[in-house]
Amino acid sequence: MRGFTDARILVVGDMVMDHFIWGNVNRISPEAPVPVVDVTDETIVLGAAANVAANISELGGRCAVSGVTGIDDDGKRLESIFKERKIPYSGIITTRSRQTTIKTRIIAHQQQVVRFDRETKEEISEPVRKKVFKYLKSAVARADVIIISDYAKGMVTRELVEEVLRLAKGKPVIVDPKVENFDMYAGVSLVTPNNSEASLAAGIDIVDDKSLNRAAAVIKDKLGCEALLITRGEHGMSIFTGGTKKPHSIPTIAREIFDVSGAGDTVVGVFALALAAGADYKEAAVMSNLAAGIVVEKLGTATVDISELKAAVQKRLK
Repeated sequence: MRGFTDARILVVGDMVMDHFIWGNVNRISPEAPVPVVDVTDETIVLGAAANVAANISELGGRCAVSGVTGIDDDGKRLESIFKERKIPYSGIITTRSRQTTIKTRIIAHQQQVVRFDRETKEEISEPVRKKVFKYLKSAVARADVIIISDYAKGMVTRELVEEVLRLAKGKPVIVDPKVENFDMYAGVSLVTPNNSEASLAAGIDIVDDKSLNRAAAVIKDKLGCEALLITRGEHGMSIFTGGTKKPHSIPTIAREIFDVSGAGDTVVGVFALALAAGADYKEAAVMSNLAAGIVVEKLGTATVDISELKAAVQKRLK
């Protein structure tokens, strides 16, 4: 099994900036029945597909990104963070027809008070799509594993998925999905929906093991994927591989859950790293579950570093 530092991952998807305003609430506004937040700090980090790349980079993997941003301050800031993290960003296409997606969350006393989004959700234009496809021709060839991170912001289209699959030529293609786009993912290697997304995609309310297995069978039959990883919150995750009808289930390891923001990004990033390093699907699922257990104990969009992951692995082996 190779190390993470030898793994080459391409992340294709919706690039987002996550903006956090931190503060305290000590009173209610006299103007309206809403809390007044006294701001103490402000942070901006990579989100969505960009956060997937950040997780891969933090663990020592070699990562490249492909996405679209606006020609604006948030887009410049995103590229600046990529540069700081030494993540190649030549696959980021900028355009005046869109704004860079930024999600602003106000956090007080470890609780999210409100979130507001500034974004463009229309599909990317044909000229932009051509530039993306031109980049993908060489980028996919250099990658061991390709991740499609779909946040339904317009980057991931049926044409893009088909082009990635055509260029991948059998290389693993992993999709972190959005339920409204499920019919686009036919033929990919693995999809990683959460429990709610899997329920909606299958049209089956997942409430127990029996309904979980039925929903998984529907999704796998619909997409023809090699494997399906369903993340189930406090119930851990379940991976269905090959023709098996029953999953390999992995219990959650988080001691205390502070924030699930970006946990799915960590799961798909670590899964791809493990796969590129030589792990099989079940081994990769165990590794990604350990990483998710670490990241949900952190407040805000976060990543896992290699020392944290090694410690979690060693603890599990005891």
